[in-house]
Amino acid sequence: MDLLLFSDVHGDLDACRRLVDRADDVDVVVGAGDFCVARRNLSAPIDTLSAIDTPTVLVPGNAETEDEIAEQLSATGWSAAHVLHGSGTTIDGVPFYGLGGGVPVTPFGPWSYDFTEDAARDLLADCPEGAVLVSHSPPKNAVDRDSKGKSLGSTAVRAAIEEKRPVLTVCGHIHGSWGQTAEIGPTPVVNAGPEGLVRKVPGTA
Repeated sequence: MDLLLFSDVHGDLDACRRLVDRADDVDVVVGAGDFCVARRNLSAPIDTLSAIDTPTVLVPGNAETEDEIAEQLSATGWSAAHVLHGSGTTIDGVPFYGLGGGVPVTPFGPWSYDFTEDAARDLLADCPEGAVLVSHSPPKNAVDRDSKGKSLGSTAVRAAIEEKRPVLTVCGHIHGSWGQTAEIGPTPVVNAGPEGLVRKVPGTA
């Protein structure tokens, strides 16, 4: 199973159109959050991305909420997309599980859709073993360093990876690590970024 992974388009409609153009060449599209900027103008990127007919998994970033994405999916009629947050879905026999928002709580203020590490642990509790984990926030000390080299990832996400051993973890959020890959045990962890990366789900055809 080939996946097109992306995150953090932040309203860049040209980036969204490029993703649409590539979506027919993969089996599943995975969007790891931050489709807009600071809870504003979410409709434009979701409307552009809704041209994707390939099965799609989305998680909210800290720039939009789960409910806001669901509302836009309904408005656009984008039936191929599933929004996940503390929940999962199965596509062609492969389980996907999602966690949205900024973890730990960001310094950006009340507009940011953030969660404490404790809340994130609760939301991750039902993640099945061996799933594709899609988390807006990266795990601590893996693809989580900002442009100054500071580690900003989540201890709860890291603990879930260590316990549940997902076959792949997809994240975004920390722009300084876009396009980078790390490993936690057997699990590849990819900070996708807005340009989009194609990865195969390990163990699938």
